[in-house]
Amino acid sequence: MINFEEELKKFKPSLEIEDAEDIIYNQDLDDMSDVLVKLLKEAKSESYDQKRAK
Repeated sequence: MINFEEELKKFKPSLEIEDAEDIIYNQDLDDMSDVLVKLLKEAKSESYDQKRAK
């Protein structure tokens, strides 16, 4: 039978996993609301520029 307590004592996390965690947690990712706000601002700016050019 497997002794889980003993196996947990032997456990050493993979360095690759720790590196991946750091990269993932330190990224500043936009969510959908950020994307929509950016698109709306760009569309509004383009619309303003087109009216101003006339």
